[in-house]
Amino acid sequence: EVRLVESGGGSVEPGGSLNLSCTASGFTFGHYAMIWVRQAPGKGRELVSAISSGGSLVYYGDSVKGRFTVSRDNANNMLSLQMNRLTPEDTAVYYCAAGPFRGIYVRAAHYDYWGQGTQVTVSS
Repeated sequence: EVRLVESGGGSVEPGGSLNLSCTASGFTFGHYAMIWVRQAPGKGRELVSAISSGGSLVYYGDSVKGRFTVSRDNANNMLSLQMNRLTPEDTAVYYCAAGPFRGIYVRAAHYDYWGQGTQVTVSS
């Protein structure tokens, strides 16, 4: 059974940091590209970051560039997203997803497996 489980969400004040994790099982993690996507209330999905299967290629959305860092540990089937200098506009449910290819596609529709999401709330 394929599973993606996000963790690390929570509430933080503006300017704070959070580190999200996505633990994968049920598929060969190192053969899959991964993305982080977020969805704020009343808004569509926004691709936040992507990383190739081997980790050598990364992509960041303009709204998070310079503040977020994506990484992966293929030995432990884990994807991470370090989020710094958070703002209220970062408030959303964050999802990880996996796609069966080595490179990066910046359209979420290419990714087959999705987690249930973790809530991030940035508020004073």
